[in-house]
Amino acid sequence: MTQRRVVAVVSGGLDSTTMAYSLRADGYEIHAISFDYGQRHRKELTYVERPFADIGGQWPLIDLHAPGVHQFMAGSALTDDTVGVPDGHYADESMKATVVPNRNAIMLSIACALAVSQSIGAVAFGAHTGDHPIYPDCRPEFVNAFATMVNLAVEGFGHLEILAPLIALDKTAIVRRGAELHVPFERTWSCYKGGEVHCGTCGTCYERREAFALAGVADPTVYEGES
Repeated sequence: MTQRRVVAVVSGGLDSTTMAYSLRADGYEIHAISFDYGQRHRKELTYVERPFADIGGQWPLIDLHAPGVHQFMAGSALTDDTVGVPDGHYADESMKATVVPNRNAIMLSIACALAVSQSIGAVAFGAHTGDHPIYPDCRPEFVNAFATMVNLAVEGFGHLEILAPLIALDKTAIVRRGAELHVPFERTWSCYKGGEVHCGTCGTCYERREAFALAGVADPTVYEGES
C-alpha cells in the first residue's frame, strides 16, 4: 500500500512537533514546511531541524520576512517591536495582542500550493483547543471553511485534506500524547519573547509549564531565573 503523505506546517514549537510525530505514528510520510514571517521569536525556527532530523524528509523554510510582505503583518506583539509581549495566562484578554490576523490562512495557502505541486493529498497544522478563544484561524469553523475554499481553488488539479489532528486536544493532552510518542520536548521552543531561555512569564510559557504539571510529565524546559 502506498504510504500517505502530508505537508505539515511546523514551527519548532511543542504543538506542531507533537503533531508531526503523531502523524508519523499514524502512517504518514512527513513533508515539513516552516515560515519566517518576522516573528519576534524566530528562534523557534532553529528548533525545527532537531526533532525533524529524526523524522526525515524535506524541510523548506519560506521567507515571508521581506519588507513588502512583513509590513502587512505588523501590529502584533509577535511581529512588531513596538508592541510588548503580554505576561500572564494564555486565556487572558491581553493575549489577543499576540494575534497575527490571517496568519494561518497565508501559511496554509502556501503549504497547499506545495502539496498540489508534489501530488500530496493532505496539509496539516497544529491548532488546539487552547487557541480557539484567541486565534480565529485556529477554530474548527476556519478549518472547514478553508478546506472548502482551497479545494475550489485547486479543482481539477487535486483534492486536499486539511488536517488539524490536535484541534480537539488541550495543551495538557498534547503533552501526554507527545510523551507517549517520545517527542523530544527539550528540543522544542514556545516562548514568544525569544530570549536565551524561556522567559517563564509570557502566555505560551505559562501554558507550557502548566501543561507539563497537569499532565504529570517532567518538564525539561529551562526557564529564566531557574537553573
